[in-house]
Amino acid sequence: MVVDEANVIPLLPVEELERRQRRINSECPDLWRILDDVMDPEIPVISLYELGVLQDVSERDGHVHVLLTPTYVGCPAMKVMEEDARIALEAAGYPDVTVETRLSPAWTTAWLSNEARSKMAAYGIAAPDSEAAQCPQCGSEDVQQISEFGSTACKALFKCNACAEPFDLFKAI
Repeated sequence: MVVDEANVIPLLPVEELERRQRRINSECPDLWRILDDVMDPEIPVISLYELGVLQDVSERDGHVHVLLTPTYVGCPAMKVMEEDARIALEAAGYPDVTVETRLSPAWTTAWLSNEARSKMAAYGIAAPDSEAAQCPQCGSEDVQQISEFGSTACKALFKCNACAEPFDLFKAI
């Protein structure tokens, strides 16, 4: 069967599809694998790639260029992410590293991988969902928002009415 790609509707946002294609078609898969070990400092169970922050990595004449997109403008964790990426690459033998932060296209929670969403829930943070919020502890949808801001500005604080546990909900952006 021949598929006319002009008539295919992607299941991912175009920017996320392009990000995944950059990784698949990269000439430096080893650099991507090195950066797979760099975790988000605020949710240390998911990598920068799984979070959707790591956009691209390339190497030319011994110089490595890393491209990151913050979850939101002013994210205080960006400096740590940049430094952690630089340290991981330097430790792997790449001393000449530049980390660029780009704001466009803007990051969206649609860039979170399914694996990242599962890891977040196991860590106790509810992943953004188009459906009702669910408690990551017991799975109940009987929850209430306590504050628009949780442990960080990108999360809201909720309480589960079923198990009485508080939890952060990663805001859908």
